[in-house]
Amino acid sequence: MPITYIDAVEIKNKTVLLRADFDVSLNEDATIANDVRIQQNIPTIQHLLKNNNRVICVAKLNRPHGRDRDPRHSLGIVVERLKQYLPDNTVTLIDDFLTTDPSIFKSQISKEILVLENIRFYKEEKQNDQEFAKKLAHLADVYVNDAFAMAHRAEASVVGVPHYIPGYGGLLLKKEVETISRVIDEPRKPVVVVLGGSKISTKINLIGKLLSIADYVLVGGGIANTFLASQNIEVGKSIFEYDEKENARRLLYEAKQQNTEIILPSDAVVGDPVNTTEGGVVKTNDQITREDNILDIGPETQARWGSIMNAAKTIIWNGPVGYFENPQYRRGTDFIYYTVAHTTDAISVVGGGDTLAAISKKEYLDNITHISTGGGAMLEFIEKGTLPGLEALNQTD
Repeated sequence: MPITYIDAVEIKNKTVLLRADFDVSLNEDATIANDVRIQQNIPTIQHLLKNNNRVICVAKLNRPHGRDRDPRHSLGIVVERLKQYLPDNTVTLIDDFLTTDPSIFKSQISKEILVLENIRFYKEEKQNDQEFAKKLAHLADVYVNDAFAMAHRAEASVVGVPHYIPGYGGLLLKKEVETISRVIDEPRKPVVVVLGGSKISTKINLIGKLLSIADYVLVGGGIANTFLASQNIEVGKSIFEYDEKENARRLLYEAKQQNTEIILPSDAVVGDPVNTTEGGVVKTNDQITREDNILDIGPETQARWGSIMNAAKTIIWNGPVGYFENPQYRRGTDFIYYTVAHTTDAISVVGGGDTLAAISKKEYLDNITHISTGGGAMLEFIEKGTLPGLEALNQTD
């Protein structure tokens, strides 16, 4: 069944439990490094508020273990940022919705936004405990999911609550689902996929799916090292998955059967990952030794990939192609970003937590068609065409 989104139905004068995505990246001093996820949920909050609804937000921050109320994981900093984006509203943090005086919820007015403390503080959340889901549902009349990045998680606030009250999709969820669906179902050719990150094991099925869509799959990062090792190319001390070499060989074979080119790096920047002052050395694949550590794609690879991306009509990018956390080894990832941003003839979809971190505060972000807030959710949606959180919106009992 298709999802009903909040702009296609009248929701007025209701208490709305909004599953938001406030899982922002933080600096070492626990301040917000990048609040794009908060910004992306604001249109849905404003849409609900203008219809005189009372909004209760549910979200997580970081990965606390249930009952671990570490203040570093508190949504207090998110509440302060929401106050900046919604200056005409009162935003209040509810420390524990299970023990809070019920009158706080009963007396809530439409201009007041309540934010429940980090939902991952409750072990029942990850367990998808149905009694816990009922307690959340009893706070509201309707449920709205605007957290696409969490829609692949079978957790109480994602899949449990809409069993008990009517469930709808928010505006961000709608944008994510419709944009990614269009790129996968009706892509403009040629399609170029750029895949980075460290592990091929988590992306085997995804790559198999992409081979049926893409004309070119450009592979960097640790994933590329596993592909290279499968071809008996030396990768030295670099990150790679020895046990996945056979799967890498199989994917290379399948690509040929489907006339899709998997293009691996032909050169690399090797060096010391902890040295932030001195850059590494460029080596072609046949020059890499057992002592080398591959940390970025090289200039020859950049040139080849750039020409392929410049001719693309659809670009999908997930994952940095080097150890971008060290500024000495982020040139390849920066090159990918600027190439995507300047290939204005192409529809571009960029996603993944590390990818968002790598491109935050960059120029030309507006040139990208869609920056997905989802990492795992985006990849799983491409692979399977649905997500548990999407299915749950049509399961009201």
